[in-house]
Amino acid sequence: MTVITKKIKIHSKSENDIIDITGQVADAVIESGVANGTVTVFVCGSTGAVTTLEYEPGLLRDVPAALAKIAPDTLVYEHEKKWHDGNGRSHVKASLVGPSLVVPFCGGELVLGQWQQIVFLELDTRSRTREILLQIIGE
Repeated sequence: MTVITKKIKIHSKSENDIIDITGQVADAVIESGVANGTVTVFVCGSTGAVTTLEYEPGLLRDVPAALAKIAPDTLVYEHEKKWHDGNGRSHVKASLVGPSLVVPFCGGELVLGQWQQIVFLELDTRSRTREILLQIIGE
């Protein structure tokens, strides 16, 4: 069994930026030379998240709108009382979506549905440079 760790960097524009990283993950798997296995996609940070979705304009509006209903900016967050950084809602949203995703691959190709892409969600209240760790495991 082989374990290969790679990192990719992305730059978000603002809160609710959703970035398709499918191509970068697929490239890393191909470059690894591992034919069959899984790739874990993990965002290093507590106000970003990764998931899959159909990367289309409607969902790019729907996902932030739904998360805003779950963790609205009008609530008083205990996190902000302590740190005064205005991103309590960001931490709540990120914890609900999650920091990681495991995707299988066969023959060096990611196994995803026809309309399924791997995305990073920027949930912090400002633009960020993010490091995403990819751990490729297989043979």
